[in-house]
Amino acid sequence: MILSMTGFGRAEGVFEGKKITIDIKSLNSKSFDLNIKIPLRYKEKEFEIRKILNDRIIRGKVDCYVNLENLEESNDVKINKGLIDSYINEFKNIASDGPDFEYLKMAVRLPDAISSRPDELTEGEWEALAKIVHAAVDRFEEFRKTEGGILHEELNRNIQNIEQYLGEVIPFEEERIVSVKERYQKTLKEFENVDETRFYQEMAYFTEKLDISEEKVRLTQHLKYYKEVMDNESFNGKKLGFISQEIGREINTLGSKANHAEIQKLVVMMKDDLEKIKEQTLNVL
Repeated sequence: MILSMTGFGRAEGVFEGKKITIDIKSLNSKSFDLNIKIPLRYKEKEFEIRKILNDRIIRGKVDCYVNLENLEESNDVKINKGLIDSYINEFKNIASDGPDFEYLKMAVRLPDAISSRPDELTEGEWEALAKIVHAAVDRFEEFRKTEGGILHEELNRNIQNIEQYLGEVIPFEEERIVSVKERYQKTLKEFENVDETRFYQEMAYFTEKLDISEEKVRLTQHLKYYKEVMDNESFNGKKLGFISQEIGREINTLGSKANHAEIQKLVVMMKDDLEKIKEQTLNVL
């Protein structure tokens, strides 16, 4: 089954007046490359979140954004009145002619004058957060499957195109050999005292060098193997990449041996579809 490395998933939930929203998106990459932005409150759980994403996403350049919004009014702000009074008194000692309000504005900007009262992350809140992470990954995987289905259709179409072009090569093979023989025989008549036995040996050797039977067989096998892996193996992107390289080698060899204008045209069309396959394979998980 084909899965795309491109994906997007979002999930959200509410826990004790806190709205948690998680967005996950990814692009293709050779390995798992995660960029995560997480509120300070959940920083202690970053390792656990990374592990969930790594285990389930497997591969890709992944961005994960965890957003926290307080839905209820809460008195989490602590004003350190004693410290602020001390700051103001110190300002007065330095410049006694200043208004108290100006001193107050300066004092509240100083360290520890105003702070928040962080409550500890409970096990219940972590469980709620983890559940939302998994829900976001579930939707992310659904996106990957949908994109993978589109990729599968495109890859299958390109493979079928190459198979069709390979079949169209066959009628030109005999025509090509006959053309070579006629050219050699014409050349033979233009010279005197030519060793015909040696001449035909050389022609047979040259004709053998032009033979593309093995290339056709190997290319057919590679195309078949590509489809088998695509249809039956999971997380098959890297393997499909290796097979596409082998397909390219056989097409190149076939082109170098072609020695026929129509076969060369078919080889060019094969290469065009192969480039599409390589590009699409890069996005297969």
